[in-house]
Amino acid sequence: MDIEALRSFLAFIDTGSFTRAAKQTFRTQSAISMQMKKLEQELDQTLFQREGRQLVLTHEGQKLASYARRLLSLHDEAVSSLRTQADSQPLLFGCPDDYAETLLPCLVSLIRQHLGPVQIHVMCATSVRLRQLMDKGELHAAMLTRQPGSDEGHFLMQDQGVWYGSPETDLLSLRPLPIALFQADCKFHAAALDGLMKQEISFDLVSCSSSATAQRGMVRAGLAIGAMARSSMSPDLVELRADWLPPLPGIEIALALAPQSHSGLTTQIARTISHAFLAALKKKYNTGGKHLTIMKTAIKCE
Repeated sequence: MDIEALRSFLAFIDTGSFTRAAKQTFRTQSAISMQMKKLEQELDQTLFQREGRQLVLTHEGQKLASYARRLLSLHDEAVSSLRTQADSQPLLFGCPDDYAETLLPCLVSLIRQHLGPVQIHVMCATSVRLRQLMDKGELHAAMLTRQPGSDEGHFLMQDQGVWYGSPETDLLSLRPLPIALFQADCKFHAAALDGLMKQEISFDLVSCSSSATAQRGMVRAGLAIGAMARSSMSPDLVELRADWLPPLPGIEIALALAPQSHSGLTTQIARTISHAFLAALKKKYNTGGKHLTIMKTAIKCE
């Protein structure tokens, strides 16, 4: 089987879209479709079927996915071991700004444990933007927020959206309620505004930013309450638990590799790093599972 066809096959599974799979593999949708037809012809099996408007894997397609991941992992490992220039190639890594202080240091530590003293260039942006940069070949990998239950990337942890504020300022009784949020493509943004409007609670959107530092600054100064993942809170800020505050969604955080990833960061190594990250999280915070119970300091990977 053609390795690149298998890569396109997995790109469709990971993104759920032939459009994004085509972008990630730098091919046209028609080229992807041709690759899939050739795979089906070679295996004499139907790999896809329609359920309503969605295209999903058949049982045979699911079996192939398992083999394809192992084949690509072995292929990438072989290529990596033969590329002597890997040590000198910087790793271009993306991370949402709200994870940069608490989660990123642990992940960087684990990456360097497995890749050696690689230089890591970090770009902070929203998960939507980081996906676009990976699709364009401008990033090798990224820590992303994904939909719960998604197969995108390698699972790192679950987290929960929370309302938080300054312990020195009580703003909950104010109307309109002053709030500071991330930009509109953040899940917490829509959940916060929709929830407040449904409860007919007037609000004043003091600031809207892609920067967690900016949002925490507004909250710390007593200008607003904020909404972000529990892992992104600072030790000097407090979680707000008023019954009338709209519930915020849970999220999953994953390590995703670009189609053209760093030669040293193979699928197998990324999987190992994700397992080590989760183990460090459980050890540090005694979560006992996927769910994060509290996070107010950075994870340290020893």
